[in-house]
Amino acid sequence: MTYRAETRRCRWCGRPIEDQPGPGRPPQYCRPSHRQRDYEARLRARELGLSESDLVVARQAIDHLHDQIYIIECAIEDVEKDLVDDDSPEAMRRALAWLLEAARPLRSARLID
Repeated sequence: MTYRAETRRCRWCGRPIEDQPGPGRPPQYCRPSHRQRDYEARLRARELGLSESDLVVARQAIDHLHDQIYIIECAIEDVEKDLVDDDSPEAMRRALAWLLEAARPLRSARLID
């Protein structure tokens, strides 16, 4: 039986990190700038008395995320209403296209860089 190695992820952004064979500790960050940002964030968190589980996000980013979620909720409602009247394959394709169009901006939305 073989086991798949668990993919290591960057501690800052969560992107997968490629395994680099050789001596030394495995990398924890995908790039040096993320290592520096994480260090600075930990220092600042200590200054503010935040715990490891606390997260600070700009209000503008949260507001934007809420707006995007609202758009998807409205798209789902529209699709559900449309499919009650017409559940043909063509209507399903149009509904899926509409949902994908509404959801695409969320794929690129990031709360941190």
